[in-house]
Amino acid sequence: MTNKITDFEFVISVLEESYYKTRSPSVTLIANTTKNPFNILVSTLISLRTKDQVTLASSKKLFEKVSSFGDIEKLTEEEIEKLIYPAGFYKTKAIRLKQIALMIKNDFDGKTPDTMENLLKLPGVGRKTANLVLILGFDKDGICVDTHVHRLSNRFGWVSTKTPEQTEFALLDFLPQIYWKKINDYLVSYGQMVCKPTSPHCSQCGLNQCCPKIGVTKNR
Repeated sequence: MTNKITDFEFVISVLEESYYKTRSPSVTLIANTTKNPFNILVSTLISLRTKDQVTLASSKKLFEKVSSFGDIEKLTEEEIEKLIYPAGFYKTKAIRLKQIALMIKNDFDGKTPDTMENLLKLPGVGRKTANLVLILGFDKDGICVDTHVHRLSNRFGWVSTKTPEQTEFALLDFLPQIYWKKINDYLVSYGQMVCKPTSPHCSQCGLNQCCPKIGVTKNR
């Protein structure tokens, strides 16, 4: 076993090569198209527990009708439901979007908050969503940690943590800042295609020879 798993330039090059062979995550695609914090926050909320293709389709339908939280506030929950269906938990998300629209109007002058503190005040917004908005919408530094980032960071031995929030703060200390913004996209893609939750495709992995495979009991 070598220590190349902590040679970040090498690891990132492997992850990046795989990433560019696959489709970018839905919210990243939307961010690359709009660069609008409103679109990014809304599509991120829609994306929770929803497949990428559904997120893209649901977001597209909604954005054909609205371009601001003021527009969302004018819609009924039932109208929002129809626009974002069949996103997972679409009824709950419609309620959340209405609540957020009202709060942003009353507390933030109709503008998407640009700080972690204020984003976390919004109903249904956690650190993962807030980080995506800050990184993709406002070009701020941060690390967005979802289940893939949490799993792979522990599997690589980069961190030893129990929760995504613990992983976020551990990675902020461990990972060079130059990689913070892109690590989510790279690890999400790799976690979906190669380093799967169970029985990962280690034989196809460019990190196979250096990865400690922590927690892996069976691989392909």
